[in-house]
Amino acid sequence: MRDDPRLPISPTDPRFWRSPLRGPWFTSVLGVVLLVGITVLFVTGLFSYAAYNPDLAPVNDKTPGKGILGFYLFAWPTNPHWLYRLNQGVHVTLGVTLIPVLLAKLWSVVPRLFALPPVRSLAHALERLSLLLLVGGGLFEFVTGVFNVQLNYVFPGSFYPLHFYGAWVFFAAFAAHALLKLPTAARNIRQLRQERNDLVSPCPAEPTVSRRGALLFVGGGSLLLFATTVGRSFDGLRRTALLAPHGGAEPGGGPNGFQINKRAAYAGIRAAETAEDAWRLVVTGRTGTVRLSRAQLSELPLHSAALPIACVEGWSTSDQWWRGVRLHELAALVGYEDDPPDVLVESLQRHGAFRRAGLRANQVADPRSLLALYVNGEELSPDHGYPARVIVPAAPGVLNTKWVARMTFGDL
Repeated sequence: MRDDPRLPISPTDPRFWRSPLRGPWFTSVLGVVLLVGITVLFVTGLFSYAAYNPDLAPVNDKTPGKGILGFYLFAWPTNPHWLYRLNQGVHVTLGVTLIPVLLAKLWSVVPRLFALPPVRSLAHALERLSLLLLVGGGLFEFVTGVFNVQLNYVFPGSFYPLHFYGAWVFFAAFAAHALLKLPTAARNIRQLRQERNDLVSPCPAEPTVSRRGALLFVGGGSLLLFATTVGRSFDGLRRTALLAPHGGAEPGGGPNGFQINKRAAYAGIRAAETAEDAWRLVVTGRTGTVRLSRAQLSELPLHSAALPIACVEGWSTSDQWWRGVRLHELAALVGYEDDPPDVLVESLQRHGAFRRAGLRANQVADPRSLLALYVNGEELSPDHGYPARVIVPAAPGVLNTKWVARMTFGDL
């Protein structure tokens, strides 16, 4: 049919776009799905950002120029202990699941990108600019998110500020577009008869599938992505996470055989500096500094807590049994018996964004917050942070610092 001389060859001619599927009903259904899904993505993304406690200390804040965009920040809670695991699992899994819906929505409105004249008035120019921010911002957020989830981030600059600022630009354009289009979308969905507008081809080709069939195809793609992503957060389903890291078999066996992002070799941790006769934990606070060997830490009262590890990439472990010294009891050694403050934790790690991290006073005070020496009844392996690591309920994985060398208690 494309060889018919009566049909245009330029995408600027409406007759070029011949799919009978395009139309207000199909576009509106996809738009409503995205309205709900992207709103959830934005809210969970803001919560994920808050979980890093970026206004606690400069070392936690990867977006120091955020200004009023940090208006909502709050002290991230430690209850329930699986809070960040749930939040980030929903954020990443939903983001991946929505990719077919986003692509189908863009396909459904692509003729408008070629409409002439490109600008008909000032109002039309502003609308085109908002669509540019909407489409560009959406693609940027989804693409950077997918690359980060795959542990294969290739964009220049840090993921944290790029994704954070990109989210605000995208969602502002998205909210404005939704407010303008929602009444029309609701009306289109209620109508059984196809309404005529510029998305409907003036010379449609013969249909090979119904609009509802096309929606089922898009939904099937989303369901497939959901099924091959959600298992990253569940031990029994981890082998089904075919499209994401941390699927398949557990990394090794035994008590330390659970997921790892950053291995000791990658972090530059040498066995000589973690040996019993070399390593010392330096604890500093109101009354001075205490240096403790691992043997001395083991002689302090030890406590256990069942806590998961959950990372920004959306993967998480089940609860692991950690055993070590409570953080607030370490604070008591340096003068904070009744009022444990914030703490700055520093690692032996030599490079990376979170080799130093701050924890809030409420996190230090929680009795489940530990400087862990053991996991699941065995000493920590080098890859899990031997000789000692922090583990805090509901905290992002990067704040559970491994290979701890120094802890400085006090207001950050």
